[in-house]
Amino acid sequence: MNMDDVTFTEAFRDPAIARGLVRDIQRAADRPMRLMEVCGTHTMAIFRHGIRDLLPPAITLLSGPGCPVCVTDTLDINGFIALSQREEVIVATFGDLLRVPGSFTSLRREAAEGADVRVVYSAMDAVTLARQHPDRTVVFLGVGFETTTPTVAAAILTARDLGLTNFCVYSAHKVVPPALEALMQAPDTRIDGFLLPGHVSVIIGTEAYRPFFERFGLPCVVAGFEPLDILAAIGDLARQIADGRPALTNAYRRAVGDAGNPRARQVMAQVFAPCDTRWRGLGTIPASGLAIRDEFAAFDATRRFKIAVVEMPEPKGCLCGPVLTGARVPTDCALFGKRCTPTDPVGPCMVSSEGSCAAFYRFQR
Repeated sequence: MNMDDVTFTEAFRDPAIARGLVRDIQRAADRPMRLMEVCGTHTMAIFRHGIRDLLPPAITLLSGPGCPVCVTDTLDINGFIALSQREEVIVATFGDLLRVPGSFTSLRREAAEGADVRVVYSAMDAVTLARQHPDRTVVFLGVGFETTTPTVAAAILTARDLGLTNFCVYSAHKVVPPALEALMQAPDTRIDGFLLPGHVSVIIGTEAYRPFFERFGLPCVVAGFEPLDILAAIGDLARQIADGRPALTNAYRRAVGDAGNPRARQVMAQVFAPCDTRWRGLGTIPASGLAIRDEFAAFDATRRFKIAVVEMPEPKGCLCGPVLTGARVPTDCALFGKRCTPTDPVGPCMVSSEGSCAAFYRFQR
C-alpha cells in the first residue's frame, strides 16, 4: 500500500497494515542494524506506540540529538537564568525550559524566588507581552531547530515594524544537518541508518540532507510521526541496508517536499545568520547555530545585556550527553529513576517531553 495515498489519520494506525509492515521489516532485517531517530518527537512516538516491541531483535533504535531543550548547552541555560534575575526583565519561554537545571538553579526555582518568568506558546505571545509592558524588557528564549526558528524571525520583524524597543531574543537556535555530520565524526558512533526528522524537513526539504548523504553514504529516510509512518520508514532503512544500496528517500511526502518551505527559510535567513554553537553531548559544531544578524542587533539579548556566566562541568554521573549521541541508553545511567526523575531531574533529557530519558521513564521502566 502507498502510504502517501492514505488521507485519514485512522488509516495510519491500521493494525492489519502495521502487521504487514512488521513482516516486511522482519524479512529485511537479516543482520544487526543500528538505526537512529534524530527527532525527539519520533522518540516519544516510538515509545508511545510500542514500536520497539514490534521490531526484530536485529534492529536497535537509538535516540539522537533531536530534542532542542536537551541539546541546549548548560552555558546557555545559565545565561537564561542570569537574565531572569534582572529586575527589569520579563523572561518569556516555552514551558519545558522551566525545569531544566542550570549549574546552580533553574528558571522554575528563580520564578519561585520572585523572578518574572512567563510561559508563552509562541514568540508572537512574547511580542504581545512587550506591548503590554512598555516599562519592562521582554526577553524571549529562542530554543529550537528549523521548525520554530522562522516564527521567531517573524516575531523580530513584527517587533521592528511596531517600533518596539523593549523586545529581544536570546538565540540558542540550532540547525540539524551539521549535527548529523558531527555525529558521524564522533569516535564512538555506530549508526547504520537515520530516521530523519519530519517537522524540520517540512522547512528545509529532503534535498537539504543531500550533502550529508553524499559524504557518508548512509541510508536516510524522512519519516512522519504516525505508527505506520515510522514502521514504513524503518522498513525502507532495513531494505536499503540489506540490499547494500543506501539512498536518501522521503517517506513523508504528504508533508515534506524536496525544497521544503522556501518562504519560511527566506524569513529565517533575513533575521539569522549561521554561527558556530555548542551542543550538549557534541561540543561546538561549526555553522550549526543561528545568530541574530547585525541589522537586527537591537533585538539580540546577548548584545543588549552583559550576561556573565561561569562555565561549570556537567552534573557528576549524568549521561545526558552520551544518550544524545546514541552512545548510551538512559538505563545505563546510575542516576536514572533514582536521583534523576521527571519531578526532580538532574539532566535535561529527563525534563523535556521529547527527551529520551523522559520517554524511557514513562514507557520503558
